[in-house]
Amino acid sequence: MRLTFTALLLAVVAFGQHPAPKNLKLLPADENLIPTMKAFTVALGQKCDFCHVMGDFASDEKHHKEIARHMISMAKDINAKFPDGKTHVTCYTCHRGATVPATEPEAAK
Repeated sequence: MRLTFTALLLAVVAFGQHPAPKNLKLLPADENLIPTMKAFTVALGQKCDFCHVMGDFASDEKHHKEIARHMISMAKDINAKFPDGKTHVTCYTCHRGATVPATEPEAAK
């Protein structure tokens, strides 16, 4: 009985945890990763598979993932120039729910 309980407990621990994220080049693998990814989906109006290969999130197969890395770097660089240390620019600042940000205001109707 004790052996069965121990095996069951080990199985729950082994299979109940999410594997550590791989191939993170700019973002930390911490408790903010999933909320950050959810913010990207809102900012771009897209789902995860816009940048990621479903089932292999570490893959760099989709070029949008590399573009996202450039955009993350750009936002970090801009925010680093503010002396207060706060986040002033995010993906949503420009994208507003669109994959391509508007470069001029919408024409008046």
